[in-house]
Amino acid sequence: MSTALEADPVVAAPAVSRKPQQGRSKASLERMLAAAEQLMIERGCEDFTLQEVSQRGNVSIGSIYLRFDSKDNLVRAVISDHLERMKEEEDRMLAVVTESASLNSFVAAYVEAYAELLKQHAPLLRLTMKRAENDPQVSEPGKRVALRVEDLSTAAMMAYADEMGGKDKELKANSSFHVIFATLARQLSLGSTGESVHDYDWSQLKRELGRMCLAYLKHAR
Repeated sequence: MSTALEADPVVAAPAVSRKPQQGRSKASLERMLAAAEQLMIERGCEDFTLQEVSQRGNVSIGSIYLRFDSKDNLVRAVISDHLERMKEEEDRMLAVVTESASLNSFVAAYVEAYAELLKQHAPLLRLTMKRAENDPQVSEPGKRVALRVEDLSTAAMMAYADEMGGKDKELKANSSFHVIFATLARQLSLGSTGESVHDYDWSQLKRELGRMCLAYLKHAR
């Protein structure tokens, strides 16, 4: 199990769009992606038409087909763009929380920040996970992004290894990440069932999750 990535993974799904070269064309593409993403989030599904994207994004149908061979590829491009934004936000989040003075403050800050990041992106993440079940062009990049944040989070925890108990500290750090992610994902309905366990108080969940992981990291042998 690695604790850091040697290089960023390729996130973009291959060959989903024809990339524009000029500024006006790039702005048009950005409007297409933003319009499609808004429609997906509003409806909680991919049930939209290219005509609606055209109207919402103020772009012509012809320009959409110039960039994308199909609606499927437009959806893939939306997801790819979203995954790239998540990567950037994860990097910023980790840069902040790793300034914590101790393991105690790091765990609290990490759970709080990562929980809010996942909550913010949950609407599109749900659709991404649903499509990933049957679309390799989404599932493979999605897996790479998930493994990336796992490795980086584990490495961030290992910066406080001298405060951890037990011997296999890297395993404990990695296990803590999995517990944190699985708990938050379940509560945010990011699992295959699309349902949360119950209507648990979000602030209490974050607080108790941080306390449990901290106790495990410091005292478990």
